[in-house]
Amino acid sequence: MKKNLILILIGILFLSFNCKEKNVKNTTFQNGDIIFQTSESQQCEAVRIATNSKFSHCGIIFIEDGKTYVYEAVQPVKMTLLEDWISQGKDSKYVVQRLKNANEILTTEVLNKMRTYGNTMNNKNYDIYFEWSDEKIYCSELVWKIYKNGANIELCKTKKLKDFNLKNPLVQNIMKERYGNNIPYDEAVVAPSQLYESSMVEKIFDNY
Repeated sequence: MKKNLILILIGILFLSFNCKEKNVKNTTFQNGDIIFQTSESQQCEAVRIATNSKFSHCGIIFIEDGKTYVYEAVQPVKMTLLEDWISQGKDSKYVVQRLKNANEILTTEVLNKMRTYGNTMNNKNYDIYFEWSDEKIYCSELVWKIYKNGANIELCKTKKLKDFNLKNPLVQNIMKERYGNNIPYDEAVVAPSQLYESSMVEKIFDNY
């Protein structure tokens, strides 16, 4: 009797685990979804601290030839297979947000415009100075500008560099290395946390 009970309990646990895994695998992402993760580097840690957020990196999802990619601003700007992108984050944890009413707003025409604009950024260098120009580009800037220039949607208002938490020693050290004594406090900036907290998006996946 005890042996049978143990086997039943093992079976229940096995089924519960499989159901959970199935739900994760069956999560369907769409073109234009925004994906967030925590990257492991000094700069990413500084971004996380300065923005008071667990997220330090983000990208935009595009599906091509049946494969799901994350278009991201790293060095250089490029398309990365979703599974590879996930594995690069801390503990493979990530969150996906979707534009509210995306099925009505992100039509084929709009998505094509977003892709076309995004292609103008392909292979550009990563912007370590977080400047608001198209010469070089950083992760959240890429996502914001694709929505703005491709869909005419501002996911959030930009902030100025001085609006963030810059008092932490790690943040100050990074800024000193990058800017010396000429820190551009009034530079327009958009952080991953701002996109994540946008009132225009809703969460569709979270495994944190």
